[in-house]
Amino acid sequence: MIRYHIARFAIAFGLLTTVSTVRSADDSAAAPPKEGVQITKLADRLRVEINGKLFTEYYFKDVPRPYCYPLIGPGDVAMTRNWPMKDTPGEEHDHKHHRSLWFAHGSMNGHDFWSEDKSFGKEVHDDFLEVKSGKDAGVIKERNKWVTAEGTVVCTDERTLRIYNPGSVNERVLDFEITLFASNGDLTFGDTKEGTMAVRLAETMRLKGKVGKGHIVNSNGVRDGQTWSKKANWVDYYGPVDDKIVGIAIFDHPQNPRHPTWWHVRDYGLFAANPFGQHDFEPGTEKGAGNLTVPAGKSITFRYRFYLHEGDDQQAKVAERYEHYVK
Repeated sequence: MIRYHIARFAIAFGLLTTVSTVRSADDSAAAPPKEGVQITKLADRLRVEINGKLFTEYYFKDVPRPYCYPLIGPGDVAMTRNWPMKDTPGEEHDHKHHRSLWFAHGSMNGHDFWSEDKSFGKEVHDDFLEVKSGKDAGVIKERNKWVTAEGTVVCTDERTLRIYNPGSVNERVLDFEITLFASNGDLTFGDTKEGTMAVRLAETMRLKGKVGKGHIVNSNGVRDGQTWSKKANWVDYYGPVDDKIVGIAIFDHPQNPRHPTWWHVRDYGLFAANPFGQHDFEPGTEKGAGNLTVPAGKSITFRYRFYLHEGDDQQAKVAERYEHYVK
């Protein structure tokens, strides 16, 4: 700016004929924001931006399992809990394995891949098959190994995250597809509530707690605390963040095994689709009834959509958006 005013002075006395030759970089017009979904590879994560603004970062290196953190929703508000990735005043420090958005299960051939307690298994990054930015969508395709605490590979997976440029500031859309391969013998998903396609919401969005002011509703109209263990096509969890009402809906694809899935959705902000925990979700059911075995050499695929929106389920037209998804 100082150089700019010197130039103006010079022009006034006929010493210069144009200001542009002495204008500093600070005076130049700001570069336009990048359009579309931009994915940048960093040392331990992929940074995902939509039209120049952060949407999430996908952590893949030296972690218990790959996860997306944070999730930045409409109005540029953070919709998932920070802990344990970041220590923020006022947040509960329960369930250290609730890392923003992730896929895991508590019994894979009897091994725990859900918690981060003693002798837990890890989903270990193997390779990226594709990392692609795009005007309409960005794509992350990754291969992982599921490794027990003893170092045994239980299975492998290939997952695809597709992040859309929605063309609207009122929503964000992420598709998560994962194929698990019984690459090392039969693969059994055990009957437990501890799983599976999950997100842990911001503290103010939770149904209960010191600051929780959220609500839950499923595709059958069941609300709040009654949604736990119920089967449904989708569940929406919404509440206030920074004085804005925002929500996350998870859509269970009709082609998924055991659709419509059971929902492990808690009043403290955990929100998960779990097609395996029948014994926990349906009292009186024989233990192990929810087991699902993939024969050696075969595979199984699950597809989900995360719809981040403004307002409650009615204002965001969640039911309509689910119908659009399945078509």
